[in-house]
Amino acid sequence: MKLLNFFFGCQHRRTTFPLTPARKSPAQGGQRHGTYVVCLDCGGEFAYNWQEMRVEEPVRTSATVARQMAATGQL
Repeated sequence: MKLLNFFFGCQHRRTTFPLTPARKSPAQGGQRHGTYVVCLDCGGEFAYNWQEMRVEEPVRTSATVARQMAATGQL
């Protein structure tokens, strides 16, 4: 699976149930807004649209930026 993701990228087919934080977390600096899902294969976080019931654009958090930098050897 990792080899396929390396060449073709993750398809994000296995995600968590949509999560909506009840309040802003001080540990995250209050950056999380709205509903999101997490890909169980690659760990990517994506905004979720309840009206259309679909996954939307990636959510950029400090954790996802650090994970991307580590994967590319920039960390």
